[in-house]
Amino acid sequence: MVMPTLLADRFVSLDYTELTNNHVFLKSCNNGYFEQHNHHHLGEHHHHHEGPTAKELIGNALRQRVESIDHEDCEPGEEDTFFVADLGEVYRQHLRWKMNLPRVKPFYAVKCNPDPMLLKLLAALGNGFDCASKAEIEQVLRMGVDPSRIIYAQPCKTNSYVRYVAQQGVRAMTFDNADELRKIARFYPEAELYLRILTDDTSSLCRLSMKFGASLDSTDGLLALARDLNLNVVGVSFHVGSGASDPSAFLKAVRDSHMVFQQAASHGFSLKTLDVGGGFCADNTFEQMAGVLREALDEYFPAHSGINLIAEPGRFYASAAYTLACNVIARRTIQDTDLINNGTTTPDPSYMLYVNDGLYGNFSSIMFDHQHPEAKVLRAGGQTLYDTPAANGMDDRSGVEYSIWGPTCDGIDRITESIRFPVVLDVGDWLYFEDMGAYTKCSATTFNGFSNEHDVIYVCSEPGAKALLDL
Repeated sequence: MVMPTLLADRFVSLDYTELTNNHVFLKSCNNGYFEQHNHHHLGEHHHHHEGPTAKELIGNALRQRVESIDHEDCEPGEEDTFFVADLGEVYRQHLRWKMNLPRVKPFYAVKCNPDPMLLKLLAALGNGFDCASKAEIEQVLRMGVDPSRIIYAQPCKTNSYVRYVAQQGVRAMTFDNADELRKIARFYPEAELYLRILTDDTSSLCRLSMKFGASLDSTDGLLALARDLNLNVVGVSFHVGSGASDPSAFLKAVRDSHMVFQQAASHGFSLKTLDVGGGFCADNTFEQMAGVLREALDEYFPAHSGINLIAEPGRFYASAAYTLACNVIARRTIQDTDLINNGTTTPDPSYMLYVNDGLYGNFSSIMFDHQHPEAKVLRAGGQTLYDTPAANGMDDRSGVEYSIWGPTCDGIDRITESIRFPVVLDVGDWLYFEDMGAYTKCSATTFNGFSNEHDVIYVCSEPGAKALLDL
């Protein structure tokens, strides 16, 4: 039986009349106490001896929030964008990782989504953390995570940050060039170093090889320099690019890493760890990617070799756990004036919808992460439509056509060029977007004075996660 939980940074009790066995809390809600009414949504009824599914729990949280807001007289900002995050989904992703890559310990890429509750759960699951800045390292250390569970996976580090991690005892860090080695020798000669090698990332969403990674014709020289500087190289790392789609990239990178391990041995280093980086998506491509990687590791770094294996997944854990809700703040009606003036027909209008989030906010993933968020109707005409057929865009030419725009003054601030819904949307209605946990809030800006701080309503659809978080 699933025992869901809603929780938050500031706990405000809610009364879920249907979910009487669950602890329910909400984060920083402007109008305080909300009440859950007896809705039997999705055309289904709960059996009271069973807990709701993850979808039902997310739907309840979304409904409760939006149905409490009257856009005609609410306080300024009360109708702001907000997230619902299911920590149970993060827990399920961790189990999925363990099933497919049991030998590889995940070090979560904090940059993907530094949400404190997400990090707390990952820490409780025993994960390590891939940090790229002083602020990320500080955040993880403040949770009580041991410095040995952090890798400073930034090949080009600020001098003062190197001194900082030396003071904090964070020893693991990456390098990919001679200048960085000399910097480390000056500021932190006791560091445990990972040589980051160049990989083929042409199939990834976000390529990193143009900026980071030592080519294979330079690795021998870098290892020789590390030995001359009396530095401690303990491993090799690579990254096939964020959102990788070609499994063979992992195979080649593991093979190249094995060669660098042999080079290191010739210089007197006894490498202990291989870091296979990130690039893991949360969709159904993961099993294929993991299968290729698992076979490559078993061939080149078998269990009996004693080599530790780590990885830096980010979007794999965070993406699907977060749903974003946006309010329609304005609407513009578009009609074909030529047809109207010719008297041929009066066509059905299309609409430009303006919502209170956009490319400069939580949809920054469209620009920076090459994502294509899919709009769905949350509430229209006084009806909540979450997870019903009426919520989805239509594939044919029927329905009402919309384009969806962000709130800023910039013309590029467009979320959706064209989508059709079976309902007419107006000001005050709500849209929702699933899979919004990766590279969204973390890269939002305050351009035009819009806030980049938005509420997160946490739900928990897995009893294992609930127990780890002591809820």
